[in-house]
Amino acid sequence: MDAQQTLLKEIQDSKMWYARVKDDNTYKRDLGKRIELLNWVLENMKNPDIQICELIETKMNELIDEINKKDSIVESDPLDSEVRILDWILYVVCSHE
Repeated sequence: MDAQQTLLKEIQDSKMWYARVKDDNTYKRDLGKRIELLNWVLENMKNPDIQICELIETKMNELIDEINKKDSIVESDPLDSEVRILDWILYVVCSHE
C-alpha cells in the first residue's frame, strides 16, 4: 500500500470513528483535525511542484512556534495534537523518499 492509499484509508477510518463519537470531546476534536490535515496533505500531493515533505515540516515548525508562544498547557494542547498528527503523516509520506 502506497502513502496515498494509506492516507485515504486513514481518512475513511477516522470519519467512521468521528461519526460514532457522540460527545464533543478531545478525541472527537483530534479526529476532526486528523481528517482535515490528511485532506490538506492529499490535496498538496496532487501538485508536482510542491515538495510535500518540506511543506509538512514547515507546517510542523509553525505549530511548534505557536506552542512556544502559549502560556498554558491547555492552550497548547490542540496544537500539540496537530504536530503529532503531522509527524505521523510525515513518516507515512516521506519515509520512502
